[in-house]
Amino acid sequence: MAGRHDIYIDQGTDYEQAFEYQIDGVTVNLTGYSAAMQVRAAVTSASPVLTFGVGTGLTMGGVAGTVTLAVTDAQTTAIPAGAYVYDLELTAANGTITRMMQGAFYIDGEVTR
Repeated sequence: MAGRHDIYIDQGTDYEQAFEYQIDGVTVNLTGYSAAMQVRAAVTSASPVLTFGVGTGLTMGGVAGTVTLAVTDAQTTAIPAGAYVYDLELTAANGTITRMMQGAFYIDGEVTR
C-alpha cells in the first residue's frame, strides 16, 4: 500500500522536497528505478495539471532511497489555487510498477504578484 503524504505549496514559489521510500522501516535502494508523478484536479480528470518524470522535476537518489520533487515558481504560478490529487509511481528495472505515495496536492493562492 502506498504511503499517504499531502503536499502544500505556495503559489508563485519554488518547491523542493526529498521523499524516502521504505518498506517495513528499511530504505529501498532505488538504483535502476524510474519514477513518474501526475497532479490532477480529481482522480477521474482526463488531463493532468502537472506531470513529472526523472529529469523533469524528479531526481532519483539511488542507494539513499529518495525521490526528490522540484516544482518551479513558473509551474506553481500557472496553477489555479486549490486542492488537487497526485500519486508518485516507481518503475523497477524489471518493469514492476509500485505506487510509492499519494495524497492531496494543495496550491495556496498568492496575494503578492
